[in-house]
Amino acid sequence: MNARPTVSDPERADRAHRVATEFAEGLQRASDADEYDSAFAADILWGSPFGASVTGFAELNAIHHRLMAAKVAPPSRFDVVAALAPAPGVVVTQIRRQAAGGGFSEMAMYVLAERDGRWWLAAAQNTPVGVSPLDSAGADRSARLEQED
Repeated sequence: MNARPTVSDPERADRAHRVATEFAEGLQRASDADEYDSAFAADILWGSPFGASVTGFAELNAIHHRLMAAKVAPPSRFDVVAALAPAPGVVVTQIRRQAAGGGFSEMAMYVLAERDGRWWLAAAQNTPVGVSPLDSAGADRSARLEQED
């Protein structure tokens, strides 16, 4: 049997969480697309919450300008869910964007890379938050069990 490796280095775990938290705080503070995208690398890979794939800062920043002008995403809170450091200068993190006062929320997987002492977002995949089919199946089962009592 092949053992699965642990890819995150525990000695870099605290730093990974700090890097992820600082990145989330930057997203939280942003008041426009340029601030929001300020830590995005030139060659960023971006997966939207609706399945679009975008490559490159210029195209993504233009999209974010349009979305923010249309006020598509409501004010939100950004929370680090997890962070790990699989290699020196690399942080992989999950950050939840919780919409305030309605609108859609999402969970994002971000890959940050350090270059010349600065952390850059290299890749992101955003997933809308909804009810899992497993959760609803569990809720349906619980309701049936309660009815049987």
